[in-house]
Amino acid sequence: MKTRDLLALYSKFVAPNYGRQPLALARGSGSTVVDTDGKKYLDLVAGIAVNAIGHSPKAVVGALKQAAVLMHTSNLFYTIPQGLLARELVKISFPSKALFVNSGAEAVEAAIKLARKHQYDKKNGRFEIIAMEESFHGRTYGALSCTGQKKYHVGFEPLLPGVSHVPFADFEALKNAVNEKTAAVIIEPVQGESGIHAAPADFLKKTRELCDQNGILLIFDEVQCGMGRTGKWFGFQHSGVAPDIMTLAKGLGGGFPVGAMLAKPEVMDSFGPGTHASTFGGNPLACSAALAVLKSIREKNLLKNARDVGNFAKKSLEKLKREFGFIKEIRAHGLMIGIELDRPGAPYVAACRNRGLLINCTHETVLRFVPALNVSKKEMEKGIGILREALCEVIS
Repeated sequence: MKTRDLLALYSKFVAPNYGRQPLALARGSGSTVVDTDGKKYLDLVAGIAVNAIGHSPKAVVGALKQAAVLMHTSNLFYTIPQGLLARELVKISFPSKALFVNSGAEAVEAAIKLARKHQYDKKNGRFEIIAMEESFHGRTYGALSCTGQKKYHVGFEPLLPGVSHVPFADFEALKNAVNEKTAAVIIEPVQGESGIHAAPADFLKKTRELCDQNGILLIFDEVQCGMGRTGKWFGFQHSGVAPDIMTLAKGLGGGFPVGAMLAKPEVMDSFGPGTHASTFGGNPLACSAALAVLKSIREKNLLKNARDVGNFAKKSLEKLKREFGFIKEIRAHGLMIGIELDRPGAPYVAACRNRGLLINCTHETVLRFVPALNVSKKEMEKGIGILREALCEVIS
């Protein structure tokens, strides 16, 4: 099927809720994808940080042979892959227990429910949640309510009661917002959708202390910045500050839908039988895919690759910044890279696409690279070269 035919099919039969690029992808391998007309592209957006070990990685494809053994049972029963995945995630994160879902938004919903249920069990009247401005936590109602960007709220109010927002990484504002009803604080250690902004370690440390002093749960949303994206397994590990609850998805399944919520055992135990559930969450197929991703990241030393290629990209992009005055700032945390412009970024995304490079624009003015963790320096160099050509073209 040609691209024009597929676009016509979508126009007639698919919901119009996505602002899609006019590109139909047919297949991919590593950091290369091919469209339905046969054109190749270097993919530095990787399904928005999802294809952690590239397109169609052999490890994940092999793990999906689990479908021939046992694909789904529901959580009425125990399965080997779910138990193994829970153990592996706890090993690389913090002392906790795991609950499995299907997406990042579901993981955040579970975290909100757990925070409120834990405080309810303590009979302290706490139910309010403080989130950060410019944050993004998902599109379902609880996650949307915590998302600190008004543009996503329009048309969907009223949202979940008891949620408030303070400026990102502003400790004094957070401290002043805390009251006797505050149940939890939710933070992305690195905000992705706002244009790649990392929370300073000092802010996270002070927040941890504030939460401990007031009986408040600290939730870290690592849906985008987790799973090796920043050069460590999780974004919070750069600060040494561990959460009470953490949410994961995106890169966890390497392209297969799976999400997780981890919480300290004494917190997770508030989720007794019947308090929360997911029919598909943690099925053997999804957990097998995630186990393969974890194994690949470890065996192929992809945390180091994320740091090395990320540092290379940052230095190269800083050179571009000196060349093009309309580049305001380069923000890079491993392979989570934002290039902030003083103008809309969409024309540059289109110019890159025309030249065979896939990136995206977030927060309207920030060009974002979130490639596979196994992207090479050579591929990154090629991508930055194409970006330079696009920057020249659009301003000429």
